[in-house]
Amino acid sequence: MSTTRAVQAPIPTPRLLGKVALVTGGASGIGESIVRLFHIHGAKICIADVQDNLGRQVCESLGDEANVHFFHCDVTIEDDVSHAVDLTVGKFGTLDIIVNNAGISGTPIADIRNVDLAEFDKVFNINVKGVFHGMKHAARIMIPKKKGSIISLASVASVIGGLGPHAYTGSKHAVWGLTKNVASELGKHGIRVNCVSPYGIATGLALAHMPEDERTEDAIASFKDFTARNANLQGVEITTDDVANAVLFLASDDGRYVSGDNLMVDGGFTSVNHSLRVFR
Repeated sequence: MSTTRAVQAPIPTPRLLGKVALVTGGASGIGESIVRLFHIHGAKICIADVQDNLGRQVCESLGDEANVHFFHCDVTIEDDVSHAVDLTVGKFGTLDIIVNNAGISGTPIADIRNVDLAEFDKVFNINVKGVFHGMKHAARIMIPKKKGSIISLASVASVIGGLGPHAYTGSKHAVWGLTKNVASELGKHGIRVNCVSPYGIATGLALAHMPEDERTEDAIASFKDFTARNANLQGVEITTDDVANAVLFLASDDGRYVSGDNLMVDGGFTSVNHSLRVFR
């Protein structure tokens, strides 16, 4: 009597073996997927987030205290980010990669006259100043080494309008602008600077404007249905792993000559004028 043995998926060739990475907002959503993928590929990782319990849970779930570490960090506070970079270097000896992933979407408001400027400032403080703090302090470590990879999370809203609140869209355009400008400065030091722009994914960020008790399975399903219907690439659902794979490419030597780029993970969404709907 023969038995069928399950075929184990091959373990990927580690693409970040010996590399040290700092991931902001790495306790949940896209950031968590990046942390888990980097770990699979051999990186030593520090997670910087304000979600202390979730951050520690990610570390515990990976079961690798020697190579994964969490510490509290508010990216809007420059000293927090500077300290996070120094702690990473102190624990692992260097910093090869920073992923500026922490961000918020803000509350959807259809009328600019009703925008709360305090919330507008909050979105920019996290999404733009937080990214700049990461760029600045990563550069402090990377410039003397003459190498490094700085990756920031942007959005399809970094290149077109009408996809989110004004503060969110403005902030993601700013991330793309910073990426180009910082890449132009740091290229002479051998440091690559890029950003990744995903299409809509049903993460906590996408539903953060809703009260906790309204983030139900039905709400998530409704969001997924909406984004699927309006996507360009049909039959494929974007996941956080798709974004993490793009970040891995830019962090690894596979992307060794890619800098100043905004890598769109959007199934062609931003390459199409959807108002014309020629092919629908």
